[in-house]
Amino acid sequence: MTAPVLTMPAPRTTPLRGGPALRWGVVAPGGIAADFVHALHAHTDQRVIAVASRSVDRARSFARRHDIARVHDDYAGLYDDEQVQIVYIAAPHSEHRRLAIDAIAAGKHVLIEKPIGLSADEAREVAAAAGAAGVFAMEAMWTRFLPQTDVMLHLLEDGIIGDPRLLLADLGFAADPADGGRLFDPALGGGALLDLGVYPVWLSHLWLGTPTAVTAVGTLTDSGVDQQSALVLDYASGAQALLSTSIRVTSPGAASISGSDGSVQIDPSFVFPGGFSAQRGDARGRFVDESGLGHREGMAWQAVSVAEHIDDGLLESPLHPLRTSIEVVTIIDEARRQLSRTR
Repeated sequence: MTAPVLTMPAPRTTPLRGGPALRWGVVAPGGIAADFVHALHAHTDQRVIAVASRSVDRARSFARRHDIARVHDDYAGLYDDEQVQIVYIAAPHSEHRRLAIDAIAAGKHVLIEKPIGLSADEAREVAAAAGAAGVFAMEAMWTRFLPQTDVMLHLLEDGIIGDPRLLLADLGFAADPADGGRLFDPALGGGALLDLGVYPVWLSHLWLGTPTAVTAVGTLTDSGVDQQSALVLDYASGAQALLSTSIRVTSPGAASISGSDGSVQIDPSFVFPGGFSAQRGDARGRFVDESGLGHREGMAWQAVSVAEHIDDGLLESPLHPLRTSIEVVTIIDEARRQLSRTR
């Protein structure tokens, strides 16, 4: 007997081409900025027209590699560039708040790499500054804008899995302390939670909302940043999220959501474009992203969504509003506070 098929809805994501296009400026041209610019130029109508770095040579090299016309030898020059409509901030975590507020003060819209700040207080400062200035601001939680995320939420809205009751998610990428760098530097917002843990914590917030309790256990590096942790989030509904994050090991990046009537199993790594399997009773379904985009090329969807939101006159994204970013960092604040007592 053939098992019944669970039909997958079509994603409601913004088309990658044909919509409003913005003129972007990039601050801090490192690795993630390179992937961002590639995604935009290869897969969308968005264009990066300017770049700025503390090193003008680095900015010029980045501009040559990515066919960017305008190079600024400091951030203020980019903020004052009248051709730039929106600034993508790709600096280390410790600089997100300061650079975002400076760009906002110059009247620019901002897309800020995650986390939006080192703490909930910093996130609130950015949100308040953007609101007062009347400019668009968003944390670059690009996984929220992937086709698979929208289809999964469609299943939730349609009641396919019933009431979500258990979410499991892990994300780990091994890093060598001997190499140094920002991941092991407390002053730069190092540690696994702010760099990687923001993704599983965000996923739990997407499905389950704001927890009533946070419990965290884990270990710290010699420099004092969290290197591996496990979080249990409890919710008023009785649901739980079990999350793990690490810079000691590379983990599969698995995630699943189990509900009263069914479940969703996201293909690893859940942060990248891909697919998922769903089940309700005996019925099974499968969604596969057929765009051909992989890994960080998925950042293209967040960029076109931001352009659409700004064209619509919005000051924040209805899909990933600033209050979500604040609540996610609030959870991480509490987890880091608990882990700090292990020293």
